[in-house]
Amino acid sequence: DNQIERERASQRLPGGCCALAAVYLLGKFYVANAGDSRAIIIRNGEIIPMSREFTPETERQRLQFLAFLRPELLGKEFTHLEFPRRIQPKELGKKMLYRDQNMNGWAYKKIEEDDLKFPLIYGEGKKARVMATIGVTRGLGDHDLKVFSSNIHIKPFLSCFPEVRVYDLTQYEHCPDDVLVLGTDGLWDVTNDKEVASVVMEVLTSYEPNDPCRYTMVAQELVVRSRGVLKERGWRLANDKLGSGDDISVFVIPLGGPGNYT
Repeated sequence: DNQIERERASQRLPGGCCALAAVYLLGKFYVANAGDSRAIIIRNGEIIPMSREFTPETERQRLQFLAFLRPELLGKEFTHLEFPRRIQPKELGKKMLYRDQNMNGWAYKKIEEDDLKFPLIYGEGKKARVMATIGVTRGLGDHDLKVFSSNIHIKPFLSCFPEVRVYDLTQYEHCPDDVLVLGTDGLWDVTNDKEVASVVMEVLTSYEPNDPCRYTMVAQELVVRSRGVLKERGWRLANDKLGSGDDISVFVIPLGGPGNYT
């Protein structure tokens, strides 16, 4: 992240990205995630999560706590408090549910002038945004990202530090159908863990266990099914719901079975 900052002028790279990495070392898989990509292990049909997404909702308390400690980062335009909805001026003096950085549940407070500011975290699900700008809270880059039409930098709220989970391969006997699946949010936006596992088993069983192409074909099928088919109303899945409009990258890595591939 520091290198991206140093090189952003010379390389003309003003943007940023999420990161998901898997490292195999001494019999263990280390999966590091910074952003909203996801990794799962499918072992004997069982789904084992190897990451979690970092979004304004999942990291609400970290973001609020930083804003509480350094209110100058909010530029006098935002409040670190969270409310169920945007507060209107006519509601001054009334009571409203709110959440602070040290609260898991909700409580009531009397609405004051500062509460009319735009909330640090606004929206729900995939529509949740930090300062109405970005929907992920960990990643690399974005050093120049600012709130629209302002001089408020968002980078202080974006962490480049990943969460790391460890999986010990030596603790289990793995068959050729046991895999690690890595995918960007374009896959998971429209496909859940169970659906991915179903596609994995469906495709793998149609190939011989020692065929190295079977894992590539699983990745390809996951991409194709998540994008859908182009129709008059846009990209559509088999159930006619909208296909993924985001980039889709998928890796399928075998954990066991025949390994003498050339």
